[in-house]
Amino acid sequence: MTELTINVMGSARLLPIVGALILAGCSSLAPDYARTDLPVPNEWQNQPQTQTQGLSAEQALQVPWQDFIKDPRLAQIIELALNSNRSLRETLADVESARATYRIQKADLYPAIDAGLSGSRTKSSAGDISTIYGAEVGLSGYEIDLFGKNRSLTEAQLEAYLASAETAKAAKIALIGEIANAWLTLAADKNQLSLAQETAANAQKTMDITNKRLELGVDSRIDVASAQTVYHSARADIASYTTQVAQDLNALRLLVGEQFADNLLPEELPESATLVSDVPAGLASSVLLQRPDVLAAEHDLKSANANIGVARAAFFPSLSLTASGGLASSVLADIFTGGANSIWTIAPSLSLPIFDGGANDANLAYSEAQQRKYLAAYEYAIQSAFAEVADALARRATIQQQLDAQQALVTAASRSYDLSLARYKGGIDSFQNALTAQRTLYGAKQSLISTRQTDLNNRITLYRVLGGGLVEKESGQDNN
Repeated sequence: MTELTINVMGSARLLPIVGALILAGCSSLAPDYARTDLPVPNEWQNQPQTQTQGLSAEQALQVPWQDFIKDPRLAQIIELALNSNRSLRETLADVESARATYRIQKADLYPAIDAGLSGSRTKSSAGDISTIYGAEVGLSGYEIDLFGKNRSLTEAQLEAYLASAETAKAAKIALIGEIANAWLTLAADKNQLSLAQETAANAQKTMDITNKRLELGVDSRIDVASAQTVYHSARADIASYTTQVAQDLNALRLLVGEQFADNLLPEELPESATLVSDVPAGLASSVLLQRPDVLAAEHDLKSANANIGVARAAFFPSLSLTASGGLASSVLADIFTGGANSIWTIAPSLSLPIFDGGANDANLAYSEAQQRKYLAAYEYAIQSAFAEVADALARRATIQQQLDAQQALVTAASRSYDLSLARYKGGIDSFQNALTAQRTLYGAKQSLISTRQTDLNNRITLYRVLGGGLVEKESGQDNN
């Protein structure tokens, strides 16, 4: 006797039954998600009073970083870092892993169909020989998603994947800001080094004058010693800033992740107008909802929300399905010619939880607690973003006044030093007044460099904390 059995899921009789059962699992027990109200004021205080030139309020978050960064050297450094920074590569790999995990979970929504072909010959004790051929196409143990368990699991993994994608965007924006600030730190320390070298040279000239006046009996040894204090202080600063410049360069190279040409490095702090575009005033705090770190926190919250649906579904029956259908024939060739007899089977299995020692209750309580945790984390992310923008705006509101005052101080200190030195050379005033004026000028110039660096860092920080840089620059778009 020869027998052939083929299990075919798509059998005409099975299709309506299986299809109906699969489509039955279209509901979810997860709570409906509603975005929380902003736990922050609608607007920031300390905003600049006038609309700044450059980016409009509507465009603030839609301007690519290539249009925000004007200095071509810094733009090239950032481009290199986005391609080679190892920390960013690690984050992007996490995104791909999360995407693969989501695809694995999504596959559970669909039945897995397997196919196989087999054959055997056996001889009984009576001497009869039977041949059995088997070809199978079917499913086994497919769980019908009646209460949305698999759908909720898939939704949770999708939101986890989206959260990782937003985290990668946040990492990219943070890297752009870190590169820009590291580049500016290097420029500022080079300025400080040049200032220390200039001050040391001027102090050397003052020492020479004082030594000659000592030989003539005009000045005392205390004047010579006082002149030496400024000179040696500047020498110490030269050594310190030389080290700092080298360390700044090392830090920048680590962030970039590859070697770059020296002509991409700054020699001094650039003017703000040549470095970056300005960031507008008058933005509402609702723009924070588009920040990638805030979106990542919201996706985590949605994932936790979906997990509640998974925990709730565990209280209800689960239905699994094993189905087969096909043809039977004593001749192998009848499989392909249509001469075989049709056969089919369907074997649903229903499982109902009765006693689990409180495990399902505990799982639901855990899921609900996790949802509250991620809700708090989401609201805290919004509040932290608001605080970052508020701090940047507070600095933006007063930085120009500080720059103007610091520049005026340098001008006044320079004039005071020139006059005091002239009076000292003319024998009208004491050396101590000239020395005090020299120290005041040195300190004022150092503070001006630091204030200019703060101004530039603040512009970059404000762009970053508002979520700038999300939009990709279109090919063919110019940089102006």
